[in-house]
Amino acid sequence: MGHPAVRQDESFRGVSMIPLDSITSLHVTLSILLSSITPDFINGGFELLAGFFVLNHCRVLHAHKQARGVSLASVLFFTLWGLWNLYYYPSLHQPLSYYGGWFVVAANALYVSMMVSYRSREDLGGEIYLGVGK
Repeated sequence: MGHPAVRQDESFRGVSMIPLDSITSLHVTLSILLSSITPDFINGGFELLAGFFVLNHCRVLHAHKQARGVSLASVLFFTLWGLWNLYYYPSLHQPLSYYGGWFVVAANALYVSMMVSYRSREDLGGEIYLGVGK
């Protein structure tokens, strides 16, 4: 005979099977894994991904050399919101969100500066178009 926790099952003709009641349930395993994932971890991940997506905007803007179809006012708003988050996240004791927020703010600041630079090169009669109407 084999190990006492392993039983022989006639339907499998000699194949040893571990009884299911001796294995930690999938529910318990998932609960343990999910309990280690904090809201800060998730939010920090979103902040980090957002920074990479903003850098993608920068890449496309650099390739096209024209800032068209995007409101500078909207990008400025999200940059300011990011700056607010740099104050707010520490008060929530969310260090991962804070560091991810720095990445987003830096990427947005680069994007804003690139938009202003490319739009200032266009002939708009000496004005920088903010994207809020003419």
